[in-house]
Amino acid sequence: MRRGTVAASCSLFAVLALSACSSSASGDSGAGASLAPLGPVVTAAPDAAGTPFTDRGALKAALLDVGDLPVGFTPVPDPEDDLGLPPASGSADSDKSSTDPAECGAVLSPVADQRAGAVASASGWFTGPGFATIDQDAASYGTGADASAAFAAVQDRLVGCTEYTGTDADGVQVQYRVGGREQQPAGDASVAFRLVTTSEGVSLVSDVVVVVVGSTVTQLVATGQDPIDAGVLGDLTATAVAKLAPAPAG
Repeated sequence: MRRGTVAASCSLFAVLALSACSSSASGDSGAGASLAPLGPVVTAAPDAAGTPFTDRGALKAALLDVGDLPVGFTPVPDPEDDLGLPPASGSADSDKSSTDPAECGAVLSPVADQRAGAVASASGWFTGPGFATIDQDAASYGTGADASAAFAAVQDRLVGCTEYTGTDADGVQVQYRVGGREQQPAGDASVAFRLVTTSEGVSLVSDVVVVVVGSTVTQLVATGQDPIDAGVLGDLTATAVAKLAPAPAG
């Protein structure tokens, strides 16, 4: 379960290190290149039409599933819902993860965690070839105004987190850089950005799209040693929007 940038990447860095991956793997991926500046803030209309999802199960069913993803991706079981494990503790004494500034630890956190008040929230996680991952989370709010505020909260956090540092759960140093990326507009409002996470010479690239669909805000995150193909992410975004959009009347 994604609980911020440190938790999202520390286990994958460990796998890559054991696989003897080096920074040369990211040399042509854009991971070490300069990032474009963040684009202008996008404002979502507070009166966007759409009935909120009030049931977590219904919202979960409206997320991307394995049939929507590129070949080779498989679902990751939810530790609590699918495996019956107790909720993860964020205060374990052995967890040395941190970010500086502290608030940047919420970059890539589920939208529902970044803006309280969702009437329903759900997430899905998938792994693919070459340690790539695709995650989606969604938060449905009672009104379009609440969804607009949640969409703004995600963007507001990015402004102060274009470059920051931290440690993973084992205390290993991690560097983060956030920049803009171009993507066709989607849903009622959308914004896209890229996060490059580097630790011990290994870099991961996360391409992110946050979209408002009625009173629901969804976040797609594609992470790997190489950036996801822009066309593939665009198609995934369009599919996510279509699945979350209200059924036509009549």
